[in-house]
Amino acid sequence: MTKHQVFLGLGSNLGDRQANIQRAIDLISERVGEVIRRSSLIESEPWGFESENKFLNGVILCETTLTPRQLLRKTQKIERDLGRQKKTSKSHIYSDRPIDIDILLYDDLTVDEPDLKIPHPLMQERDFVMIPLQELL
Repeated sequence: MTKHQVFLGLGSNLGDRQANIQRAIDLISERVGEVIRRSSLIESEPWGFESENKFLNGVILCETTLTPRQLLRKTQKIERDLGRQKKTSKSHIYSDRPIDIDILLYDDLTVDEPDLKIPHPLMQERDFVMIPLQELL
């Protein structure tokens, strides 16, 4: 099976943020593939909505045999398992969440589907993604 290199963005602004991110990394290791590297965590203000809860954000590099669609399903299931109520959609404003997992890059692949866009279309606008990502590139 072919292994793909995937960069995932992780964020948390509810509960024990560091523990939430560590639990997500543990579940990604179990369900998605080996976590090769991880960035340091940075604190950031909420993006796209107002909240008193700051985020902790980081990026991991993972090797997986999953397709992009399978990867999306697995990461969304991990989010739900860690207490995420709903994923933001165009009709909903961003909200506080215990964990957020975004697919940033998948090899050199480009995907443009209604519910799956790779590379992540907003990552260039977000320092809390680009700073940790640069650490791993």
